[in-house]
Order: sequence, then C-alpha cells, then structure tokens
Amino acid sequence: MYFRLPNRKQLNAFTLIELMVVCVLLVILASVILPEMRGSYQGSLLRATARKLLDTFDLAYNQAVSQDQVDRVRLDTRNNKYAVEKRVEDQGQENFEPLKDVPDAEGDLDSRISFEVRDASEGSTNAATEAPTAETVTRDAPNPAPDNVISFFPDGTADNREVILRDREGFGLALRVNPITARVKIVELPRQ
Repeated sequence: MYFRLPNRKQLNAFTLIELMVVCVLLVILASVILPEMRGSYQGSLLRATARKLLDTFDLAYNQAVSQDQVDRVRLDTRNNKYAVEKRVEDQGQENFEPLKDVPDAEGDLDSRISFEVRDASEGSTNAATEAPTAETVTRDAPNPAPDNVISFFPDGTADNREVILRDREGFGLALRVNPITARVKIVELPRQ
C-alpha cells in the first residue's frame, strides 16, 4: 500500500486573494450595520424606560382608585429614580411616604436616558387638542404639586403632566397624562 499525492488540479482550496476579498466585504458590511444596531439599541433603551414609567403610572393609578387615596409618582431627575408615594396624615398635616411592600413601587431609570416633568398644557405644541387643559381640571389642593411629581386621585383623574424622555442620540418620547382619564399617551418627538 502506498499513498499517492493528488494532482494540483484535484486540490480544492481558497486562494489568498479570494480570502482577502471576503474579508474586505465583511468589513464593509460591518461598517454599515454596526451604526444601525447602535441606534436600535439606544431606541430600545428609550422604549424600555417609557414602558417602566407607564407601569409605574398604572400602579399609582390603581393604588389611588382601589385604596381611595391620593397617590403620586415622584421622579428624581438628578439620580434617575422613581417612587410611588401615598398620602398620609401626620399630626394634622398631609405628607407623602413611599409605598411599602408593593413590588416595583420604586426603582431606578436608565442613566443614559434624560427626562423632565412639566405641565402638559404649557409644554406641548398641540396638547390642547389632545387633552383637556389644566384650566379644565382643577384641584382643591392647598399645596400645588412639585414639578417632578404626577398625582393620581381616587376618582380616577390625574395631574395634567407630561414626561419628556430623550436618549443620547437626540430621539425622544413624550408621555402625556390625560387629566380626566389618567391614561397616558405616548408621542414620538422630533430628533434634537
């Protein structure tokens, strides 16, 4: 038994030039696809933060209606934190304290997403056509709510507020709280 070496014509292999062409094509494809993937990652962070806030608003609304008390969501813009708080009376004064023993009543928001809370009637361009203005829903509150708070009331209403979320790429979403129904509408904002 002896082994015979195959002819040069019988070898099936890639040449160095063919391998270099494939590598160049892969680099070109990667340079086109990677920036798109980065944008979709930023967009998913923005949408995930919006979903987390929607869940938090829903929790505060449900707690306010079921417990027949005013609940509010406090957003800490410096530390990117949120907390659902309930109204308590302490020696004749009304205060708010965080909900205890309720899952997801407080937590952190992604630090790569910036946000601000503002009155929906002053900030949005067409809030008057989408939701009642602040003048149509008034509260007999001795202390107006702070700027970073959205209150939910036992009758199923809420403050007329909106939360503006922006990612590092400049894309944004507005979460507009309808003061009559306490439903939140998500509006995509133009890129900055």
